[in-house]
Amino acid sequence: MQTDRLFEMLDPRAIHERPIPERHRIVFYLGHFEAFDWNMVGQTSFGARSFNSEFDRVFAFGIDPIDGQLPQDRPEDWRQAVDEYLEKASFAQSDEPFMENGQIFHVVIEHRLMHAETLSYMFHWLPYHLKRGATDIDAINKDGEPREPRMADIPAGQATLGQAAGEGSFGWDNEFESHRVFVPEFSIDVFNVTNKQFLEFVQAGGYQQRSFWSDEDWQWLQTSGTRHPKFWIQRGDHWFYRTMFDEIPLPMSWPVYVSHAEAAAYARQAGKSLPTEAQYHRAAFGSGDTGVQDGNFDFRSWTPRPVGSMPESRSAFGVFDLVGNGWEWTSTTFAPFPGFRPFPFYPGYSADFFDGRHFVLKGASPRTAALLARPSFRNWFQPHYPNVYAAFRCVKK
Repeated sequence: MQTDRLFEMLDPRAIHERPIPERHRIVFYLGHFEAFDWNMVGQTSFGARSFNSEFDRVFAFGIDPIDGQLPQDRPEDWRQAVDEYLEKASFAQSDEPFMENGQIFHVVIEHRLMHAETLSYMFHWLPYHLKRGATDIDAINKDGEPREPRMADIPAGQATLGQAAGEGSFGWDNEFESHRVFVPEFSIDVFNVTNKQFLEFVQAGGYQQRSFWSDEDWQWLQTSGTRHPKFWIQRGDHWFYRTMFDEIPLPMSWPVYVSHAEAAAYARQAGKSLPTEAQYHRAAFGSGDTGVQDGNFDFRSWTPRPVGSMPESRSAFGVFDLVGNGWEWTSTTFAPFPGFRPFPFYPGYSADFFDGRHFVLKGASPRTAALLARPSFRNWFQPHYPNVYAAFRCVKK
């Protein structure tokens, strides 16, 4: 499993680290995956008796135990039980709830795959001596000559968002219902904004220019002291890039990874904006939900590739890397589609984040599983979270 491989690359001393302050300590996730699987499959669908109800609660919701007592059950106990239920499950006709088409098993599998990516974000910020691994830069990912920026004209037309219920395909509750949206003509960057382009923004004083930032983003900038992307390191006049396993000279041809606030500020100074979710779909998939054939995703690499270096990532409109090489920030606030119904067994999965403070990301990063690179999948993060492998491009009407 991808999550097992991630833990194997850690030095034992890393297990109690908290590399991202907003996240739990790494040790929490050793229990979280198994407890989540057990809670969903063993208890929700099969009504099985708990191994330890307090462990189920603690590792499901992230509440640390306070009584100092250590239960004796092991993560492999939970995993073995879930595997046994998988063997006996009937997906076509079943008396167990949420078992049709394997729904509950899709939930636990995709949940684990999501964490395989978010754990990568966490491990990225660990000191190098607490990680074991070879270099994460292969020949195809090395820096190259940056592409000359240009825009593609996208004709007006329909975009299909979400997927239709009742067709047997799995999707999270926020992916439903499928609907079509008319998108007026617009132009979009053919390539993601690169480190080279963003460095020009930094050196021109972009982080000091108040007019480029919203009120909330400007306040965050002053409070956090942020003056450049988190993945960058400045030493004198020289810039470097922090990869998972090494520090290298800033790769000018790679897409820049930034927070939503930084991406929006760059777009404003360029006289453009971030694409809406519908504009992203129109550029990537036209009027339907297929178009991009491949890209840098599914754990192929620890790093991005130079923008525009994968011809198979090009959409029908000639736009590169819309799926893969980095999630794509949009200007769309995460909200329900018409006809939204929360999962009854996980009602807060999406609904807890319909708060107007999270933005939709589309596409995929190099550490995104192929299952999650489907057109209807929606990712979301707060605008000031700088740890995501998230790129961006600009649009103009």
